[in-house]
Amino acid sequence: MLKNSVVFILSNAKYDAPIESTGYTIAKHLAKHNQVFYVEYPATLKDYYQLKKSPEFAKKKALYSKDSNGILDTENPNLKIVITSLLLSINFLPEGFLYRTLLNYNEHRIVRRIKSVIKLFGIDDFIFINSFNIHYPNVGKLLSPKLNVYHCVDPLVSGYDTKHGLLSEQTIVANSDLVICTSKKLYDINSERHSNTRFVPNAADFEHSQKATLAQTPILPGLSKIKKPIIGFLGNIEGRTDFELITAVAEKNPDKSFVFVGPIAAVYAAKLISNKNNIHLIGAVQYAQMPEVLKGFDIAIIPFRKDEFSSTIFPLKLFEYLGSGKPVISTNFNTDLNDQTKDTVPFCATADEFSDAINDALDNDNEEKKAKRLIVAQNNTWEKRGDEFSNLLAENLKAKNQK
Repeated sequence: MLKNSVVFILSNAKYDAPIESTGYTIAKHLAKHNQVFYVEYPATLKDYYQLKKSPEFAKKKALYSKDSNGILDTENPNLKIVITSLLLSINFLPEGFLYRTLLNYNEHRIVRRIKSVIKLFGIDDFIFINSFNIHYPNVGKLLSPKLNVYHCVDPLVSGYDTKHGLLSEQTIVANSDLVICTSKKLYDINSERHSNTRFVPNAADFEHSQKATLAQTPILPGLSKIKKPIIGFLGNIEGRTDFELITAVAEKNPDKSFVFVGPIAAVYAAKLISNKNNIHLIGAVQYAQMPEVLKGFDIAIIPFRKDEFSSTIFPLKLFEYLGSGKPVISTNFNTDLNDQTKDTVPFCATADEFSDAINDALDNDNEEKKAKRLIVAQNNTWEKRGDEFSNLLAENLKAKNQK
């Protein structure tokens, strides 16, 4: 296990985002035995002027200044947040010389902030982890860390990410000493590009999910008025959702309520609720309320589309669901997930199969099946995944030092 080291993590997410990112979860785990600096996703000038009145931006306003060290303390003295100077908004530019020139300017601003932290704390050696920040591919190389790591947590799907990210990700992988992937498909893709690629899947906070099994945990108020049984989804409702399948399943089961809890764009909301009286949308909830949501579900579902991108997804909610003890039903978007769930989750190819699985769970679930789900969740905790991640860092750091 990695101990007594300094780790910088350049993330693709804010440390105070409503849903905690994989990168920040890993940062908190590594900070148990190391000094960790979590460089949250850099804000651009566009972000600043659009969001400057929000509470999240207000508390960071002074830290964007070039005269600031950008450091925010956390409850753990070993974990500090680093806020970078504001960067140019350049993603709208076409790929080419101008974009890469301005990107170089932005990256040097990030590096300048990190180097100021290095100087302030008198740091000699450190590990650098790019936690799926595909927009700033050269930061690790510019910092010359003892170990340069790429943590690949998702496929590149959206136009915003793929516009420059496909090329940039190749640069990150090429510059890395170690690539760690969260799904088997991502591992297969990256192992063809880098000989030192490893697989550490996502996990869940079992202690938090298990609160759904406790008598004292209330049901989320918004769910208590909805007709049961409730077939529920918790998370972002977005393009990866198989809207055709879920509406077909809802039509086949008019006696059941299909509830989606989480943020959703209007275009996707229209796809779900058009002429479907048994589909209900509840807005985003805080992570702390997850047990209240899951307790209100009779069955938890993952209705993702099956395509070339979905096969790389390893959703955090899978083990969060299992940790609540509830029956879980999924589409067969990623066939590798069956190895991780030990036959506790049916992975369905069609609306008929999905509907049959729902009715089977409602009719035939029992305490033995619930116990098996809880065991699977206990074997896939962030504590264990964090240890695997930490051990990989220690092994590769040792190997590189010996060269």
